[in-house]
Amino acid sequence: MTSTFPTRPAERPHIRATAADPYDRGVARGEQLREGIPAAAEVYDRLFALGGITPARVAEDAARALDDIGRFRPAARAEITGIAQGAGVEEWRVAALNARTEILARSAAVPPGECTTIVRRVLEEGTAPRTFGVQTWDWHIELSARWHTLESRGGRHDVVGLTENGILGKMGVNSAGLALHFNILGHRRDGIGGVPMHVLAAVVLEEAGSVAEAVEIVRSAPLASSGSFALFDETDAVLLDISPVGVFEAPSEHDTFVRTNHFLTPVPAAGEKSWLYQPDSGARRAFVLDRLTRRRPATVDDLPELLVTGPGEPPVTCLPDPDQPLGQRWASLATITLEPATRTASVLDGTPADIGTRDWRILTAD
Repeated sequence: MTSTFPTRPAERPHIRATAADPYDRGVARGEQLREGIPAAAEVYDRLFALGGITPARVAEDAARALDDIGRFRPAARAEITGIAQGAGVEEWRVAALNARTEILARSAAVPPGECTTIVRRVLEEGTAPRTFGVQTWDWHIELSARWHTLESRGGRHDVVGLTENGILGKMGVNSAGLALHFNILGHRRDGIGGVPMHVLAAVVLEEAGSVAEAVEIVRSAPLASSGSFALFDETDAVLLDISPVGVFEAPSEHDTFVRTNHFLTPVPAAGEKSWLYQPDSGARRAFVLDRLTRRRPATVDDLPELLVTGPGEPPVTCLPDPDQPLGQRWASLATITLEPATRTASVLDGTPADIGTRDWRILTAD
């Protein structure tokens, strides 16, 4: 089966929302995505249907997720309500986008995407520690035109980064210098019934002023799904296995964290949906770790090239296979670096192999 892939926008949308009230920030976001949110919802409708998830079930899951969000953070629910109002769509539609990972956990036909993250904590004698990170965001090629860079100001901390149309947050850095990379993991108990991972990422970036504060927020959240947050501020870094059976800190490799899409701690690993990612996830992580034994990146600019791969190598640089059906066409939709010291997120609209042929979009949370 062949397919014509969607066209990347000539210029990636950048959404700015500035307001002290979260509902008003949501309205501003929704107004700028009046076409983009229904377009994203249409793709997810197809993915839900492919996974055997009926529209009635999607609406029910979305309503439950919205209630869970409201109990955890009323402000986050208010922002979702504002996005729906601004975009002119039903509130449950935006809630379904924010809970898309948890809803898709019901499906065996649409496995999650693959991402690779590196976070470095450089310790040099006589100088303060420095931290920086890079990530590929790999997802369905059908959504290549359905994401944007974001600048959200007016909450406790300003936030810059990238996310999908209608979704509160994903990867980014805030004005306090707290950065977050986000990978999806898979546990047998994943589903609806807690705070969606994308909403939790947005809450952490808006509220946390340090790694310690971020970890406290994550541990306080009711969880029914899985993910990994690589959290780092100017001097500290931690990598979390987040799951319905608890939150666990993963070990570093010589002050470097490498994350793909499997659990790195034993308790959640015992219930992992290993068939979703393995052996690919393990191969990608081992490949990157091997590169890091020979190259020790000293700055954020040294990181992205470590994620460039080609034929015969694990697909850290992920290119879509046009002969695969809907739900199986993965691509590295974006590459993002984060640097807490400068409060900077740099976003490349493409794969790490596109470095040098496309310009980075530089966003600063200060």
